[in-house]
Amino acid sequence: MSSLAVDAGVIHWEEIGNALDNHGCGVLSSVLSSAECASLVRMYTEEDRFRSRIVMARHGFGSGEYKYFDYPLPELIERLRTTLYSPLAEIANRWNEAMGIDIRFPSAHSRFLDISHRAGQSKPTPLLLQYGAGDYNCLHQDVYGGNVFPLQVALLLSEHGRDFTGGEFVLTEQRPRMQSRVEVVPLGRGDGVIFPVRYRPVKGSRGVYRVNIRHGVSRIRSGHRHTLGVIFHDAL
Repeated sequence: MSSLAVDAGVIHWEEIGNALDNHGCGVLSSVLSSAECASLVRMYTEEDRFRSRIVMARHGFGSGEYKYFDYPLPELIERLRTTLYSPLAEIANRWNEAMGIDIRFPSAHSRFLDISHRAGQSKPTPLLLQYGAGDYNCLHQDVYGGNVFPLQVALLLSEHGRDFTGGEFVLTEQRPRMQSRVEVVPLGRGDGVIFPVRYRPVKGSRGVYRVNIRHGVSRIRSGHRHTLGVIFHDAL
């Protein structure tokens, strides 16, 4: 059994919460080992692990492809999803309170999935993404249905500068009556970035308001880039 950084309790969640509040994203350093990253990349060719494959250009999503895992999820991904959820639920509940949203999330991921499944959202959403030279991911949101957990995680499985160049993770914030703000998030192999699915609260001079968030990946200049996406709600 692998030893995740999240299992060891080494993540400073107060710092992550502050980063999410101030910048709209927080970086988890070295969550996965090099061996775990390599193991996940190898899974991409194991077709029986997945429920569907999406070629992005066919749908106008960008260029590249990704595959959604089927249940049962690989143990490593299941543990990531379960372990990261609880501290993120505290942040999500605090955000909803600040934005005047009545929804509150249970502390256990299994309870949240029960709610999703009762709403008809029962297809697993964790996915592996594969990009080659010239590929990119358009700005988008991963919603999948009406029952949405407001935070998600993307983990880089390849080494920037060795396996690929380009391919930066990008967030944009659409602010009311203001121009959009862009955040580029540098990641190392095994790092993860936590970011909003749809929106986040921002404190202004007249109180708290929502900013709309989209994320994507800039053009891969060379090589191949693999990413694991951990989304906590399931799909219709």
